[in-house]
Amino acid sequence: MGEIVFVGLGLHDETGISLRGLEEVKTANAAFIELYTSFMPNFSIKNFEGISGKRLRIVSRRELEEENGKAILEAAENSKVVLLVPGDPLIATTHIALRIQAAKLGIKTRIVHGASILSAVIGLSGLHNYKFGKSVTIPFPDETPSETPYEVIAQNKKLGLHTLCLLDIKAEKKRYLTIQESLNSLLKTEDKKKKKVVTMDMLVVGIARAGSNNPTVKADFLKELISYDFGEPPHSIVFPGKLHFMEAEALIILADAPKKLREALE
Repeated sequence: MGEIVFVGLGLHDETGISLRGLEEVKTANAAFIELYTSFMPNFSIKNFEGISGKRLRIVSRRELEEENGKAILEAAENSKVVLLVPGDPLIATTHIALRIQAAKLGIKTRIVHGASILSAVIGLSGLHNYKFGKSVTIPFPDETPSETPYEVIAQNKKLGLHTLCLLDIKAEKKRYLTIQESLNSLLKTEDKKKKKVVTMDMLVVGIARAGSNNPTVKADFLKELISYDFGEPPHSIVFPGKLHFMEAEALIILADAPKKLREALE
């Protein structure tokens, strides 16, 4: 039987792949790529094909989810196949399902990890990784109410934990939810729920284009952050829980947070 190697592409462009990951692509019999689970602003298929020497076959959400990755599984029956994935390969549950199906068919699987938005946000913000609670995706407000993100923020807040909010994307339609849209959506849910979970006076951290050479990282109170220009996508949000003094200092120095954060901890 053959094998499927899940390879992470990193966060921004074709140079984000690891040397090991690139070697796996070069020695594969076939290389597939999906670009719908996350947005890589400067990724070029043409450039990547030039670097790797491999022709890439783009697979859609329908092929991976509705058809259960049939094309990839068939190609891997007697050969080595690589599936290239933005970020870290198995953050998306879609790919876990494919790996399980491959194992059931006797197809070997391996993983070459890549930079993840989870670790990138933590590193850029200076917040402590062990103080993050459950993360959640904020959906487009015209499609799904933001009640689930609201409840997750509430649960984490009660425990003093930070909440990472990933923002929805529709890659095929080139739609990317922004920080401003997300905050407005959560405020509407607050108006409905009235639990004082998302308020104008709470601290929020916005991050744009993590993994690029020019990420934007800004921490401020929601009433100020909601009008801040974060520039091009992708965007992410962190709702901090209880801050350690080092975390507060990191947000002030690294994310231009209000200096009054120091006073709040004294």
